[in-house]
Amino acid sequence: MNLGLKGAALAAGLGFGLILAAPGAAQQQSAVPDAPTPQSAVPLSDVTAGPITPGSGAGTETRGTKDATPPGMTPNSSSAQQPTQAAPSTPAPPKEPIQTTPPETATPEQLGNIFRLNVTYVEVPVTVKDNKGNLVPGLTWRDFRVYENGVYEPLKIFTVDPAPLSIAFVIDQGLTSDVMNSVNSSLGAVQGALTPYDELAIFTYSHMAHEWTGFTGAQSARVPAVFALAKSAGTEELIPVNSGPLAGCSIHVNGSCADPNLQEGRSVGSDRGAITIPKEIHTLNDAILAAAKELSTRPKGRRRIIYVISDGKEAGSKATYKDVLRYLQTNNIAVWGTVVGDSARWGIGYLSRFHLPFQMYDNLLVKYIYSTGGEAHSERDQNGIERSYAKIAEEARTQYTLVYATHESVYDGKFRKIDVRVERPGLEVNAKAGYYPSASDLR
Repeated sequence: MNLGLKGAALAAGLGFGLILAAPGAAQQQSAVPDAPTPQSAVPLSDVTAGPITPGSGAGTETRGTKDATPPGMTPNSSSAQQPTQAAPSTPAPPKEPIQTTPPETATPEQLGNIFRLNVTYVEVPVTVKDNKGNLVPGLTWRDFRVYENGVYEPLKIFTVDPAPLSIAFVIDQGLTSDVMNSVNSSLGAVQGALTPYDELAIFTYSHMAHEWTGFTGAQSARVPAVFALAKSAGTEELIPVNSGPLAGCSIHVNGSCADPNLQEGRSVGSDRGAITIPKEIHTLNDAILAAAKELSTRPKGRRRIIYVISDGKEAGSKATYKDVLRYLQTNNIAVWGTVVGDSARWGIGYLSRFHLPFQMYDNLLVKYIYSTGGEAHSERDQNGIERSYAKIAEEARTQYTLVYATHESVYDGKFRKIDVRVERPGLEVNAKAGYYPSASDLR
């Protein structure tokens, strides 16, 4: 009975306290803020608005109002104040891509003026000599005039800086034994004419072209080793006779020919008793073409040269002179050479440049040299051949380099004739006769 009364009194007291406390608690309670709204990720385009801008150092940019105020703080508040609710930020619109080509639906007024220009730079190495054959230094761009197909072309680049050489060295092994001996003895002087920046490839030819080594450093130990392997004994200088009293078997012993090799039915004999003279083979065209293909892979900035030491004879090549010359003029390759043998003799060497119909070319090398802007030296002994190496290397390295922009269409594959003149009397100018355009010349 006492427990029941106490419980009732306790329940009545608690109820009264709750009734009295309810109004005061309602007055003191503050509004509960909502949860923060989810924020979207900041687009990458806003990176440039931060303190570090691509291409600029940190702290060099002036921040805007948005960047100067930390998130959740008002511009006038300090770090000690309570943070306020941040307004949801909208992502910046993506930047418009740069228009590189006009839209197909644009009108002429919207397009305005559009200029398109395809330019082909033509490089022309030039050698200038006086009337004594000495190189002429000290000329400037004002002294030169360049004409392409008869039209004057202003120079865009003029330089006298020496260029590194990429030389394909071609040796004629069809020379007679005495001339071949002089050539073999002179090969040790080739490296003395070159620098460590030059490179060398070695080819030989007689009945066919052969590559002994690709391009390697001109001062490497590989070069003299390959030259030693490429040496040849040459051919014997004989005078074949296939008519007259000395032809065939003119001396008989007991009814048979004194020389069994000339007996009828043998390899050099015939039913008529005359010797069948074999044709001479000198594949000069094939050798120059093989060297030119290797040179065409060399990078720009190097002077591409084919150096031929030969008597210039050509017979039996698969490639024609016209096709090989076009390949040279398309790939900016110049042919230089030392003419030896009969072609180096006074008088005979000049006459050998003329071609007789139905006969082999006695000296086709000079035509390659003059058409591509190279230089030719005629030497008859070992000392002269060695001097020609140093002289030709010096001339090729110290040429004037003229560069102009052609006025012809870049899509025209026709031959362009080049005429280089020097506005000074008594000087001889040597440059390539012309060129064929190539896609690799586009700038």
